Amino acid sequence: MSEPGALVLTDVAAGYGETTVLEAIGLDLPESASLAVLGRNGVGKTTLLATIMGHTRLRSGSIRFADREIGTMSSFRRARLGIGFVPQEREIFRSLTVTENLLVAARAGRWSMDAVYGLFPALAERRHHRGDQLSGGEQQMLAIGRALMGNPTLLLMDEPFEGLAPVIVDTLLAAFERLRREERLALILVEQHARLALELTGQAIVLDRGRIVFTGASHDLLAAPDRLAALISVAADRPGAIR
Repeated sequence: MSEPGALVLTDVAAGYGETTVLEAIGLDLPESASLAVLGRNGVGKTTLLATIMGHTRLRSGSIRFADREIGTMSSFRRARLGIGFVPQEREIFRSLTVTENLLVAARAGRWSMDAVYGLFPALAERRHHRGDQLSGGEQQMLAIGRALMGNPTLLLMDEPFEGLAPVIVDTLLAAFERLRREERLALILVEQHARLALELTGQAIVLDRGRIVFTGASHDLLAAPDRLAALISVAADRPGAIR
């Protein structure tokens, strides 16, 4: 049996409606591992997270999590199995208070409201405020806290630093370091700031036109900035995979 947080995608093709966005996607993320998903805008990074979470149409291939095939499971069942998702749009309930937003996602486990407030003290101070009364940074903390309240073993994060002030980014970076060090969550991170994503993760993939064109260690790309730049700006007609 696989580890509780293990995720394996095999020859996955997926998209929206009749449009195929991802093709021949394969990855293997062990329990507690971390993966950066890099690439230009529009190459399929968000679609990859949406496919793992069950928000796209799976055309072919296999998605296994915790030694179970989840490709036909509803998003709700995937969340119950241990996958947490922080979408780019945050999607908090704007009419509910901070506390209410957290309670709607609560499942028994390590992450309680007190634990989330301990990770993000700013949310504790604003616990009675509605979602639409929070700053962008506070909303992002709430979106992360809500995902943690489901007590996942795998956390998917889509552009968590987008549009945030440097001081908020520093707060989130400290929280991620704590999650990685103390909680041993598996993490898949989509992030436009490539170097930042690589500093936070152990492995990386680069997508182009819905296919993986690089798979390797994050520190290898950090140590080769020219190669990283070339991969991120890989030409649309460049064939094959770069490894």
